[in-house]
Amino acid sequence: MNVRRPHISGIALAAVTAVGIGTLTACSSDSAAAGNTDKFDVVASFYPMAFLAEQIGKDHVKVTSLTEPGQEPHDLEISARQRAQLEDSDAALYLKGLQPSVDEAIGQSGLDTKIDAATLTKLEDHGDVEHDHDHGGEEAHSEEEGHALDPHVWLDPVKYAEIAKGVGTAFEKADPDHAADYKKNTEALVKRLGALNTEFADGLKDTRSKVFFTNHSAFGYLAERYGLTQEAITGVDPDSEPSPARMKELQKEARADGVTTVFYETLVSDKTAKTLADDAGLKTDVLDPLEGITDKSKGDDYFGVMEANLAALKTALGAK
Repeated sequence: MNVRRPHISGIALAAVTAVGIGTLTACSSDSAAAGNTDKFDVVASFYPMAFLAEQIGKDHVKVTSLTEPGQEPHDLEISARQRAQLEDSDAALYLKGLQPSVDEAIGQSGLDTKIDAATLTKLEDHGDVEHDHDHGGEEAHSEEEGHALDPHVWLDPVKYAEIAKGVGTAFEKADPDHAADYKKNTEALVKRLGALNTEFADGLKDTRSKVFFTNHSAFGYLAERYGLTQEAITGVDPDSEPSPARMKELQKEARADGVTTVFYETLVSDKTAKTLADDAGLKTDVLDPLEGITDKSKGDDYFGVMEANLAALKTALGAK
C-alpha cells in the first residue's frame, strides 16, 4: 500500500473533519474524513465512481464521495475543506468533464493516483438537442472537433464495465499488497454488469415503440446500446429551459411514434416533464440517471436502480 504521511496539521485535520461529507458507500454510512486511515483512502467525485471503488476495493478501501446524497452533481463547487481532504487521500476517482470544480481540484492536488474514468472508455457526441446553453462544462469537450461529449457512460453497463476494469488495474498498481483481491472483485463486478447488459438487451429487444422522452439527455449511451431513441426535452443540462418550438415538436413526435410516457428524474424538478405530459396527454414516470442515491431512489444501489429503470422502460415502450 502507498506510504502515508504520519500526520497532518491541526488546521488541515479540523478542516477535513468538519466537512462531514457522506460517503455514499455500501459498506459504511459514516461521514469520517477520507485520509489517514489504515485502508486505501479513495475520494470519489460522485455516486457512480464511489460505487465502483466500493465494489472493487471492498474491505481494503475507505471511500468518500465529494457529492453528498441528494446533491445534483453538476452543481458541486469544491470547498477548501474538500481540497484538504483530497490532499490527504491515496487516490481520486472521477469523470473528467462532468464536474469542472472537481476536475480543477484534482488536477491541482498532489495525489499520485488520479483515475479519470473518461480515459477508460470511449466518450461519444450524441448530438442531443439544445446545446446552446452555458452550463460551465457539464459536457466533456473534444479539442480537435469542438463537439460536446456525453459524460453519462455509467448508464451503459458495457461501458461501465470497461471503466471498472481500468479502475481495478489502477487499484492493483497503487495498492499492490491487495492486488489479488482487487482483481477478483473487479472480475465479479464485470460479470454482474455483463448479466445486467443481457437483461436489458433481452427485455428491450421486442417493444411496441423504440422512442422514449426524458427530461434531459442523460440516456444516450443506454439508448444506443439497446437500439432505442432518446428524445430529451432539454439537452445535457437538466436545468435549461426548452423552447416552445421544442415542446410542440415533441408533442407531434409523441403521436407519430406511439410515445406513452415522459420520464423525469429524482434530483431535478419534474415541472417541465409534467407540462409536456399534460399538453400531449402522456403519463410521467421516473428514469433515474443514477447520479446519486437518495430515499427517493427506486433501489438501494446501482444495480437496484438500473433494474427499476429497465422495468420503467419496458412498461413505457410496451415490451412484449
